[in-house]
Amino acid sequence: MNESDTDTAATQDNRRDAETREAHRVTLLGAGIDTAIGVAKVVAGALVGSAALIADGIHSFSDVLTDAFVIAATHFGRRGPDSNHPYGHGRIETLATLWLGSVLIFVAGGIAWASISRLVHGTPVHAPGAWAIGVAVIGLVSKEWIYRYTLAVARRIGSRLLEANAWHSRSDALSTVVVLLGLIGAQFGVGWLDAVAATVVGIMVGQIGGQLLWESSQELVDTALPEAEQETMREVAEAVEGVRGVHELRTRTLGSEVVADLHIVVPARVTVSEGHEIGNEVARRLRESFPRLTDVTFHIDPQDDEAKPEHGLRPGLPLRRDVEGELEAVWSGLPAWRDRVALDLHYLDNEIDISLYVDDLPDGQDLHQAAAVLREAARGLEWIGDLRVWKGPGRG
Repeated sequence: MNESDTDTAATQDNRRDAETREAHRVTLLGAGIDTAIGVAKVVAGALVGSAALIADGIHSFSDVLTDAFVIAATHFGRRGPDSNHPYGHGRIETLATLWLGSVLIFVAGGIAWASISRLVHGTPVHAPGAWAIGVAVIGLVSKEWIYRYTLAVARRIGSRLLEANAWHSRSDALSTVVVLLGLIGAQFGVGWLDAVAATVVGIMVGQIGGQLLWESSQELVDTALPEAEQETMREVAEAVEGVRGVHELRTRTLGSEVVADLHIVVPARVTVSEGHEIGNEVARRLRESFPRLTDVTFHIDPQDDEAKPEHGLRPGLPLRRDVEGELEAVWSGLPAWRDRVALDLHYLDNEIDISLYVDDLPDGQDLHQAAAVLREAARGLEWIGDLRVWKGPGRG
């Protein structure tokens, strides 16, 4: 690892640490607000006999539980790669989001069941009073504020889990609106509206839980980024000098981070090191354009083979040792082969193009004639493509 790679790794670690601290700060603040609001709602609901307000308080307490889980998940999920987790720990955030959605659905089912039972049995609901309504209003304002704050932080640091927690807070705010309507209805003698409101709260909470389950499941099955983002990635890569094309671009998310791999087509006869550096430049520009992109794997292709079968499924061509052995068998007596100084092989179009570099040739023979003699002697080697003879030390 060179100095530049070390600096990049250190920068990523510092970024992860800063983002983790910010996520913990906003989540702890939300947990404090959830605790205070939950206690107030449950106490007020118990005193006035409001099932909707008690259900809303339980929802607030579920926020405290998920806040604690979010803190743990962001702590461990934003750690860098190690030997056992070479792609990092982002899936911890994904699993936490999956768990969060499951908890919400469980809570929603309990709230809806209790509320429907209350509605069916016609349990009387007394007027809650202005102070109970005031508790609901304070809860609504507080949850809406923490939702907006958490969502801003989540989008700034690119945390899908934190964004899910923000929407959890928004679901609490929306449910409080419904509860508020139920309390007002009960205040004016429409008691059944309280149970209906609690049921609606359960449905809303369940809907949010289902959405979280769906999104996290999509990530676990390695769903690609939206097509528009992938197209932008292709454009960024193809803008690099020396890139002839890009194909087999594959993306997936790991928590708040993104990984990508792609095939990059470069000029067929560039050196290995030049082709690799072209790929490095593609990776650098992609990281600059997509801050969430933390891992880029590229494969250098000397020609566009997108429509062809995977390399490992095609018939193989002989490698250098076998090539030299077969050429020795047919060219051993020829001066151009005997006096060679370098041999370049280019594997293109299911053939091997050969460039033979020589110091000198027999008197009266030019490079084209030497190439013709070599080709005639190797007529039985079907894998030979273009054959050229050059004078000089070669590129090796």
